[in-house]
Amino acid sequence: MGLLEELQTRVLTADGAIGTLLYSYGLDYCHEEMNIARPDIIEKIHSEYIAAGADIIQTNTYGANRIKLARYGYENRVMEFNEAALKIAKRAASLDGQYVLATIGGIRGIRKSDATLDEILAAFQEQAEVLLAGEPDGFLLETYYDFEELSHCVHLLRSMTDLPIIAQVTMQEPGVLQNLMSLNEAFQDLERLGADIVGSNCRLGPFHTIQAFEGVNLPNKAFLSAYPNASLLDIEDGRVVYESETDYFARAAVELVNQGVRLIGGCCGTTPKHIAAVKKRLANMEPIETKEAKHGQTQFVRIPEPRKQEPLHEKAKRERSVIVELDTPRHLEIDGFVEGAKQLAKAGADVIMMADNSLASPRISNIAMAAILKEHGIRSLPHLTCRDRNLIGLQSHLMGLDALELHDILVITGDPTKVGDFPGATSVYDVSSMELISLIKQLNKGGSFTGKSLRKQANFSVAAAFNPNVRVLDRAVARLEKKIEHGADYFISQPVYTKEKIIEIYEATKHLETPIYIGIMPLTSSRSAEFLHHEVPGIKLSDEVLARMAACGDDKEASTAEGIAIAKELLDTACKYFNGIYLITPFLRYDMTLELMDYVKQYDVESKGVQSNV
Repeated sequence: MGLLEELQTRVLTADGAIGTLLYSYGLDYCHEEMNIARPDIIEKIHSEYIAAGADIIQTNTYGANRIKLARYGYENRVMEFNEAALKIAKRAASLDGQYVLATIGGIRGIRKSDATLDEILAAFQEQAEVLLAGEPDGFLLETYYDFEELSHCVHLLRSMTDLPIIAQVTMQEPGVLQNLMSLNEAFQDLERLGADIVGSNCRLGPFHTIQAFEGVNLPNKAFLSAYPNASLLDIEDGRVVYESETDYFARAAVELVNQGVRLIGGCCGTTPKHIAAVKKRLANMEPIETKEAKHGQTQFVRIPEPRKQEPLHEKAKRERSVIVELDTPRHLEIDGFVEGAKQLAKAGADVIMMADNSLASPRISNIAMAAILKEHGIRSLPHLTCRDRNLIGLQSHLMGLDALELHDILVITGDPTKVGDFPGATSVYDVSSMELISLIKQLNKGGSFTGKSLRKQANFSVAAAFNPNVRVLDRAVARLEKKIEHGADYFISQPVYTKEKIIEIYEATKHLETPIYIGIMPLTSSRSAEFLHHEVPGIKLSDEVLARMAACGDDKEASTAEGIAIAKELLDTACKYFNGIYLITPFLRYDMTLELMDYVKQYDVESKGVQSNV
């Protein structure tokens, strides 16, 4: 009788964590390497779970794919590690006839990972082919936070084999995936894709796992599985621990059976003692045949009030729109900054944009200054970097921005800390700028980064950065297209210093409907021009511009006049091809920006006059 046939009439017990036991032995490096380095320990773990009563054991191959093994330099040992793991497990199970499942773990977490989906699927297929050759009794796909990844992996695996497939998602919040999909909906999709057993594992302890399964219908043909953690994790003396009594875990297993689960194992923190307790409690239980899921009421998510100001990307599609950047001070004197912002807003700037600690050097918080400018009736556009805040801080920061009704943001990666005032500080980078854009758009749907309801939709308009100062512009444009896929509403470019580059940008991006604001920053001296050209990432000046600024020597007035003249020449071209203009104020010299804003107005008046005379 096979695994699926047994589940027709029985509740089966699986094993618990392998990594937890290896960790307890002090083996906290590459656990999959232990299949070669210490096969005796791996077989001992399997044997202990079998002695505890497990009907099913899994191979020690959770991270045995080339992407995860690459962090240890073992990407070329996929076959070796997987073949050894399957042999060890089958040897341990041979005496008592336990089923052996070949385990393939998820790669993506809350962030998408640097690997593309195609690369993930290629690694998945490579690992699956090795495991298939070893003839397991089925496959266990576990700890998949990203449903897109899991669904594609199930589809691929089903095309490769008729063996039983167990597909397990990992929830951040009970009953919902991080992409806002309900657990019930996810199970239905996985069943349609060919999974024979659908379930969840990891992240949540018994209490929240039961809570999640209360809202799950019994599948049409598939069976349900659950591998909860022993409890919520804790940190003790710098080590991860799970506080859980084995009897409590076993009583929870009974509740899971009452929710329709037919295969119960354990994830992080569980040991053979947990499995023995589960086996004892479930000895006389039979699977349920019918169930009324406790769906309850869908939580109301309030639609935000209409925005008081038109989103910038909507205006830029229709007519001229000007963004002006004015960096917040490095000191605590803000009067000059506020006065400059007032003058720029009065002159017609749509928003005042403020960097988020540009060049990794601390400035007054742009969210604080945005709130102050709002008190003066000035609209702002703060940057948000991935560098300074982890996911907790990013979501909290964004929730604060929404509460303040500051709905215009520019998402950027952020310069690494080593280039700034505190080179020893940590660069966080929990997510990339593209991933952060996607998460912000999830907030706009009313869901947190983990999928939990926020009870109200956010209302952000998201800009993304564009660096056209590269050798191969097509690659930069391809990156824009990816950012559009992630939800970018418009783009703001690095400053451009040649008319030819502006035209090249237009030709390369004219197929895009997403607006682009072309960056223009007036130069103030030859010295600053050299600094920008040679030391600031993403900015390159032409030889002509460098020469023109150098010709001014140390004459400040001449340098200013020449810098403005160059900027006006660039604006003649930028205004012809783009509605969006982004003026960058150098060193709080907003007088220069004011002159350029007047020039843009004059250009528009004259161009309309020419059109009306045609």
